[in-house]
Amino acid sequence: MPFTAAAFYRFHPLPHYREAQAPLLAALKALGARGSVLLAEEGVNGTIAAAPEQVEEAVAAIARLTGLPDLPVKYSPASEMPFKRMKVRLKKEIVTIGPVKANPNELVGEYVDPKDWNDLIADPDVIVLDTRNDYEFRVGTFRNAVDPGIDSFSQFPAWVESHLHNAKGKKIATFCTGGIRCEKATSYMRFAGFEKVYHLKGGILKYLEEVPPEHSLWDGACYVFDERVAVGHGLQQADFTTCHGCLDPVSSVDRQSPQYEEGVCCPRCADTLTEEQKASNRERQRQFVLAQKRGAKHLGPVEA
Repeated sequence: MPFTAAAFYRFHPLPHYREAQAPLLAALKALGARGSVLLAEEGVNGTIAAAPEQVEEAVAAIARLTGLPDLPVKYSPASEMPFKRMKVRLKKEIVTIGPVKANPNELVGEYVDPKDWNDLIADPDVIVLDTRNDYEFRVGTFRNAVDPGIDSFSQFPAWVESHLHNAKGKKIATFCTGGIRCEKATSYMRFAGFEKVYHLKGGILKYLEEVPPEHSLWDGACYVFDERVAVGHGLQQADFTTCHGCLDPVSSVDRQSPQYEEGVCCPRCADTLTEEQKASNRERQRQFVLAQKRGAKHLGPVEA
């Protein structure tokens, strides 16, 4: 594969995170990396991509310029560059949970390695909780997992208060894409009085990387926030695209629906878009196809 994607996060106090923004952006651009890195006082979070020979150097630059003692990373192949540009942004939180007490640098749930995750969630007394958004859940999840049906992670605390207020003595196993949301979720839950909360170390991505399909309790693919859309076991790109009508992930089954129209709509938004919106999307798709054709012609051989 011509590119390698690197997903990472680390909760660690970074009192001087603002000073790291400019030199970090310059270093990553110099290495040909693209993607997004978030810096906050509580730590760092991001996904970048670069040529295989440059990506580890880029990750090392992030650790060095932020002063992090260690930066766990999940690498995966990409057939095309999955990002358009390189961004380093300053944030209040590296993952936004909202105005509740949640600080993994102070208190957090118990980490569970991927090799031990199946034993935990196979226990019928354990509540298996997906902390991701509803559209991510639809792409794939662990068997018997609970879907909070949220549109954003900031809605998670309200859902817990409404649905789990009588479950503070139960075992609750949480998971998310790379580990960051479930780690912050367990911190919030510990501060809120939940005692037996766990999170999948390294998230779904680490599980799919390490656990072979024949032993897996994962069904479907894992949505990722870049142009690959979703990955499966071994972190290989899965057969999903993005609907330009609603921005939801679209599976190969969705694309067989009579309600699917490339670049226009999918079965989830076909009945909600107006004819004017569909017409606008069709024109945008037409221009996109024309631009692709022009690009292909320019990249072709020059004839005498």
